[in-house]
Amino acid sequence: MTHTPFLSSREAVCPQNLIDMARKAGAPRVAIARAGSALPMEAAQDATEAGIMVPVFTGERALIEAEAEKLDWDISGFELIEAEGEAEAGKAAAFACGEGRADVMMKGQLHTDVFMKSALNRDAGLRTGNRLVHVFHITHPDGGKPLVISDGAVNVDPNLETRQDASREVVKLLHRLGNPHPKVAYLSATESVIPSVPSSVEAEELTTWARANIDNASFSGPLALDLILSPEAVATKGLTDDPVAGQADAIIVPDIVSGNALFKSVVYLAGGCAAGIVMGAKVPILLTSRADPPAARLASAALAAITVGQS
Repeated sequence: MTHTPFLSSREAVCPQNLIDMARKAGAPRVAIARAGSALPMEAAQDATEAGIMVPVFTGERALIEAEAEKLDWDISGFELIEAEGEAEAGKAAAFACGEGRADVMMKGQLHTDVFMKSALNRDAGLRTGNRLVHVFHITHPDGGKPLVISDGAVNVDPNLETRQDASREVVKLLHRLGNPHPKVAYLSATESVIPSVPSSVEAEELTTWARANIDNASFSGPLALDLILSPEAVATKGLTDDPVAGQADAIIVPDIVSGNALFKSVVYLAGGCAAGIVMGAKVPILLTSRADPPAARLASAALAAITVGQS
């Protein structure tokens, strides 16, 4: 099979410092919605053996036990909540979290819409009044500073209030990860406010709002991607006085298309390891994908453990 030369052949690597922080935070109980298939069971085993997860399995007992046997994994010491089908398994995981029997909710072998509907069930007790926002924490195989992106997976066309919540959540997450003063950029196609480019107008509004309402962080926008990531572009365009340009820790995107394309570009073109977490509910929610490599699944579990351990 011929691959485009732009695609990276680098394998994603879960950063060791993320695992170390998660171990220090303590292993949370993770309710895995419909766990009885290869990918969620492998992810659960990896995270459990790394000391960053205590699994709570939900789903069909026979399927879960069969997958564990394939992995030569003795799961007899862990809780297993029997549930038949996607909806019931999702409900069981959500209620376990809502009732305080689990600390994290993780997607297994069920459709995303069924999983999220379970999490949003009013009777489950996971709603907090905050908007749910998805955050990616992406690291390069060679290490270095992570890049946080929101929202590339949950909110299709986030309004200003949703992006305000996303701003709070990424700052909160970066503080937990040891960054005392994160730099947050609002993505557009330009650094100028142009009425015909709505994202630029909204980025200016969000920057003004964030500077007035969120402490211990710097904000800037609108900024195009080159001015978010490249110090050289910043110097060329004369934005060296901008507190965020060329050195952003986090990017708030205007819509799911730009966020999804940006995160996949970093993953597929640079070999990034993308840990994903949904924030804003009572517990962190792991919205894993079948396309996620093992390193990304492990990093997502680590991110959830860190979030729970410092909440």
